[in-house]
Amino acid sequence: MTPEQQRLAESATIPWKKFGPYLTERQWGTVREDYSPDGNAWDYITHDMARSYAYRWGEEGLGGISDDKQHLCFAVGLWNGQDEILKERLFGLTNGEGNHGEDVKELYYYLDSTPTHSYMRMLYKYPQRTFPYQKLLRKNKRRTRKQPEYELLDTGIFDDSRYFDVFMEYAKAGPDDLLIQLTIHNRGPRKARLHVLPQLWFRNTWAWGEGTPTRPQMRTPAPGTVQADHEALGRYHFYCDQQPDLLFCDNDTNYIRLQEPPRATRYFKDGINEYVVDGDPSAVNPAKVGTKAAAHYRLSLDAGASQTVRVRLSQPVHEAPFAEFDDVFAQRRQEADEFYDCVQESVTDPDARNIQRQAFAGMLWSKQFYYYDVTTWLDGEPNGPKSSIRRRKGRNANWRHLYNADIISMPDKWEYPWYAAWDSAFHCIPLAMVDADFAKQQLRLFTKDWYMHPNGQLPAYEWNLADVNPPVHAWATWRVYQMDKKLRGHGDLQFLEAVFHKLTLNFTWWVNRKDKSERNIFEGGFLGLDNIGVFDRSAPLPTGGHIEQSDGTSWMAMFALNLMRMALELAGTNAVYQEIAGKFFEHFLYIADAMTRGGDGRFDLWDDDDQFYYDVLRTPDDERTILKVRSIVGLIPLFAVEVIDQELLDTVPEFTARATWLLENRPHLAKLVSHWQEPGRAARHKLSLLRRERLSHVLRRMLDETEFLAPHGIRALSRYHLEHPYVFSTDEDDFEVSYIPGEAESSMFGGNSNWRGPIWFPINFLIIESLQRFYAYYGDSFTIEYPTGSGQECTLREVALALSDRLTSLLRKDEQGRRPAFGNDELLQTDPHFKDYLLFHEYFHGDDGHGLGTSHQTGWTGLIAKLLSLPSGGAAF
Repeated sequence: MTPEQQRLAESATIPWKKFGPYLTERQWGTVREDYSPDGNAWDYITHDMARSYAYRWGEEGLGGISDDKQHLCFAVGLWNGQDEILKERLFGLTNGEGNHGEDVKELYYYLDSTPTHSYMRMLYKYPQRTFPYQKLLRKNKRRTRKQPEYELLDTGIFDDSRYFDVFMEYAKAGPDDLLIQLTIHNRGPRKARLHVLPQLWFRNTWAWGEGTPTRPQMRTPAPGTVQADHEALGRYHFYCDQQPDLLFCDNDTNYIRLQEPPRATRYFKDGINEYVVDGDPSAVNPAKVGTKAAAHYRLSLDAGASQTVRVRLSQPVHEAPFAEFDDVFAQRRQEADEFYDCVQESVTDPDARNIQRQAFAGMLWSKQFYYYDVTTWLDGEPNGPKSSIRRRKGRNANWRHLYNADIISMPDKWEYPWYAAWDSAFHCIPLAMVDADFAKQQLRLFTKDWYMHPNGQLPAYEWNLADVNPPVHAWATWRVYQMDKKLRGHGDLQFLEAVFHKLTLNFTWWVNRKDKSERNIFEGGFLGLDNIGVFDRSAPLPTGGHIEQSDGTSWMAMFALNLMRMALELAGTNAVYQEIAGKFFEHFLYIADAMTRGGDGRFDLWDDDDQFYYDVLRTPDDERTILKVRSIVGLIPLFAVEVIDQELLDTVPEFTARATWLLENRPHLAKLVSHWQEPGRAARHKLSLLRRERLSHVLRRMLDETEFLAPHGIRALSRYHLEHPYVFSTDEDDFEVSYIPGEAESSMFGGNSNWRGPIWFPINFLIIESLQRFYAYYGDSFTIEYPTGSGQECTLREVALALSDRLTSLLRKDEQGRRPAFGNDELLQTDPHFKDYLLFHEYFHGDDGHGLGTSHQTGWTGLIAKLLSLPSGGAAF
């Protein structure tokens, strides 16, 4: 057992995870901080206001950390002597400012982290010239949705290497003893100056009038030292090497600048900014006390030179805080290497190891303290903005039970600094590779009473908690359980059982609320695929009626199989679960029958002409129109597949008897949907929506390079629609779906993501996994032409491995040493200070593979970590 593995094992009783990268990168512009009457969160608190506004629900910072309740925070401030403000937070455009929605306009990279955060490393690239805030705003404002985004690199500010590389490293000497090292490199051709401000502050828990909290305090008991006292945390000591100037103010709103009612505070949150940038000594407290403090380092770096700033945040008192500093850092780095040597044992290629380790780093750095009490937020604060009736009945008004105050894995801590239910499920797969306990905790969290709605719905995201996401929580739970069982040698049945019971409530909610006609065909509404359909599926249809969704129904079939398999596992220790497993077996069969024959026996979602699955529009007068859009909606039926060994069936006789009775007495179910009664490879049994013939038809289209198969994965929409757009006409409008391989060309769902052509990791991951499951049943007896038209027959295992290789090639170096995800940017492709630092984009161009959308969504793009460990022998992963 490595030292990091030992810390993980101890973390239930020793708080090794108490401090971590739990600061968000953007608190401004979030729903939580929005107290406007009209729900315009982006304009209520802006980037310009952020330095002066004391937040209610969380804190943000550059490369920062906090404790797990975010009482005490640390982050880095920088000033190049040119900007009008300190660089204390990442800059980006709001949804209305970007031509493709919100977008961070910075360069930063998560390079390393252990799961207990005993060692962490991050890089921020800070220009030496004036940061082009206004140019980025102006240029993007002029661009249309059909033009690419104007990025920081496009400004040319990095072209002559006049920038600083700021490496931020953390090493824990103990659970409450953090060593922090900032190493700054001048990459430019001439000498440059930089102000570096390690900042410590308390989250404002005193100004909003909630209870009677004691105001915490920071003061300086000795040169170069800050003493921080907090009622809940106790006393911490902040030691600053070389005894820099210490600056103090309060984490309180500058009511003068923001034109708010007067308060007793004199030294505001932005006081350090005004002191350093504006030279205003009255902005900081001369008594050197407050709730926010900074150590002020003034560096002068020769061309190519580097300097280091060292600070230490510790609960224990240290007489010589920097005596063993370098030794501890060296030891923690070595221990991080030892930990990942174990994790990456099967990954031998150096480039793949680098990609995987940075993927893990991004996953672990993207943890965030997420705080949202809907009742308090709706009703307003005693000392804050008053709530209107309109607001109390508005956004999330039906979710008053929800109370979140936890460390949660975020999709991206700038663009998506809030959880999204189905994203979170995918996050747990790579997280389980390094910290199965945290992955399990995340999955349990969403089923807790203070998250899950009393009616059984899981919360979607803060913009609308009642939105509907694909029900993948059960899939993730089963996958994490399997991974954990393989790692530990035994399964965590308590975890599995706890989540299973709550997910049965969620399943019932789906059946009661989203199967309106009670025919096992599901409408679902918005299902996380944003603009995939002809219409906005979360809004009323222009034709009236509803859409019977191929994907919504397929997700539910998958959900039923997941719950069935979980119940069979639990039946190993409690026979009662055999009957429950039989219930989900039966429900799957009826969903599958509806997909195959139609819920009313007249129509189905399968089109015999195209040999593909489509959504179906049903109007109020019961007219039926097939929406012939060739998208991943028609591929998602692949995901509903389960393969069970005869050995398992022998241990669950009650379940086996029920399954046999159903198939003998409901022969149409046996005939149309399953090979359950025909044992396959190694005497396995299969349940799926697709029998052999339909599976072949779907795969031929999916593996066609003129349709779904791209050089770097499976597209979300067939390339067929480039020349053949699908158009649906009503009396008032035409609705068109065409192949768009890059960024979205409409504002549907904010316009910052696109499912009409690009490559998305989560869907590709599920395709690869499903092919492996089919192979587990068919073995080498089933082959398919890959690519379609090539004349090359492959097994499903070989196809799965080939698709995985295409997908991981997005970030891997090709034969010319170039990464497709970097596109045509020569700086990213060739510069030694850029080319091996990875960005994990939200999605990728459907033709050339360059990265699009948010740039740090290791959330589900972090699935690449699992793919890089995929056994070449084809064993299920």
